[in-house]
Amino acid sequence: MMVITVAVVITIVVLAAGGLLTEIGPWYRGLRKPSWQPPDWLFGPAWTLILGCACWAGVLAWRAGNPSEHRHVAALFAANAFFHVLWSPLFFTWKRPDWALVEVVFLWLSVAALVIGLFPLSELASGLILPYLAWVSFAAYLNLTIVRLNGPFGIK
Repeated sequence: MMVITVAVVITIVVLAAGGLLTEIGPWYRGLRKPSWQPPDWLFGPAWTLILGCACWAGVLAWRAGNPSEHRHVAALFAANAFFHVLWSPLFFTWKRPDWALVEVVFLWLSVAALVIGLFPLSELASGLILPYLAWVSFAAYLNLTIVRLNGPFGIK
């Protein structure tokens, strides 16, 4: 039961951090965006569902592993949480979609590492991360498109 509680709390903290660091204000509204971008309201529910699946994956992998594997699982999720939370301030707070584009590569790699690293412990856990990988892939392409439509950034 404790592992579930810890996983849920960490997931809520990551979701809250992402939400608090995402300001949909005049700067963001003024960016040119592709016609295929989902509506803003969809991102919150999408991230909630995706990180809920990641939470479940973490619990499954933890329960399937031994103490040595627990450290590996914790390290994979810690790296992912770091890169997940870092993207929002780069893009929204510092208004640097170009920096966020570089960072999203590390986020994508951290999600791919989860898929690969969890597979030996639980195929289901690994599979539960696949929607996260797909969404980050889509988000990276969206980030790239926004940079192409609006760059360069950081020039006043």
